[in-house]
Amino acid sequence: MLFRMIRGALFRQKGKMFLIAFTIALGASLATAMLNVMLDVGDKVNQELKTYGANITVKPKDSSLLSDLYTVEDASDATPLQTSWLREEELGKIKTIFWAFNIVDFAPFNEQTVTLPSGTRAKIVGTWFNHHMDLPTGEQLDAGVRDLRSWWDIKEGAWIDEQNPEDREAIMVGQVLAEQEALTVGDRVLLNGAAGQAEVRIAGIYDAGGDEDSAIYAPLDLVQAISGTEGKVGTIEVSALTTPDNDLARRAAQNPQALSKADYETWYCTAYVSAICYQIQEVLTNSTASAVRQVADSEGAILEKTQLLMILITALSLIGSALGISNLVTASVMERSQEIGLLKAIGAHDKAITGVVMTEILITALAGGIAGYFMGFGFAQLIGHGVFGSAIEMNVMVIPIVAVLISLVTIAGSMPAIQMVLRLDPAEVLHGSKA
Repeated sequence: MLFRMIRGALFRQKGKMFLIAFTIALGASLATAMLNVMLDVGDKVNQELKTYGANITVKPKDSSLLSDLYTVEDASDATPLQTSWLREEELGKIKTIFWAFNIVDFAPFNEQTVTLPSGTRAKIVGTWFNHHMDLPTGEQLDAGVRDLRSWWDIKEGAWIDEQNPEDREAIMVGQVLAEQEALTVGDRVLLNGAAGQAEVRIAGIYDAGGDEDSAIYAPLDLVQAISGTEGKVGTIEVSALTTPDNDLARRAAQNPQALSKADYETWYCTAYVSAICYQIQEVLTNSTASAVRQVADSEGAILEKTQLLMILITALSLIGSALGISNLVTASVMERSQEIGLLKAIGAHDKAITGVVMTEILITALAGGIAGYFMGFGFAQLIGHGVFGSAIEMNVMVIPIVAVLISLVTIAGSMPAIQMVLRLDPAEVLHGSKA
């Protein structure tokens, strides 16, 4: 009997039931899309921010502080103050730490001074451009400044390609220095360093928008050779996917040894920037790693604001669905007031009538919720490809969350209609229909 009543109501009011299902589907689709994006957005946002530079700097533990205490106005008169070094042979160990897969890219730097044929002294930076590495883990990696400095504008020529033998003795010149010395792409220049000289070809002229425009960038081994610093690295810049800092991360950054065993394990096994720095220090001899705070803090702030926006959109969509459901269910109950009044007149209890109405609505909500989930996952993919250029992963955890939210929204939206059912007087309804 109950089944026949529910089936009859669903088919007799199929127009309104379709609108209820459609309203629920819209709410479920927005909630599904936002929750899937929110749970996957951390890595996506971090990956996007990685295009704006490294967030970790590694230096020798006992490196000289003179370069931080004294500044030189003219970069052409700069003299290297490096007194201790990192080992180039150890760089691959960065990709062996616990959070190795969060290390997106890194590049070593060796800053020296060279003399140009005109007599001008200029800073030259030895680094990797797209250095190929076969890691101890069996993984292969191309690391270097081509990705770490992706915002550089190459005015003439192109990036140095380390895989091309012709580029092993090539350099890239900053726009300011190139204009000062009247250098163009293809020119051959004799560089005189502290321990030797090299004739090099200009492969590209770049505009970095900063002090780098007065410098020269060259392959690391070339700079090491003319400066007598073979196998030595001054600094390393690391780009890593990190988790925004919290109180635990801040306490650990001050002194990891002061943490309790449980807190230490939690911190060490979470991708906080301080935890990644600590692990890098563990694998590189005589090193100290520190976060570039402007980058690390901005990543956390942007991520938190993005996630808050997703939550607000989800909440507003569900509130809108609840209001729509309330209006539609109330209209449905008003149309069936005579039927409900007759049921009450022949002895049906309020609980039984309420149960029938809620069962009809929940069946409709189930159909709308299932359709809305798949619609929402499709919306998530559109957002992923449109904003981040990659797909959004399906998170199984979203399914029960959306199910609970839609159930609560459906019940909340149905409350005004249920109250109307409870207040309905069969005598007034039936008498009014006879008149």
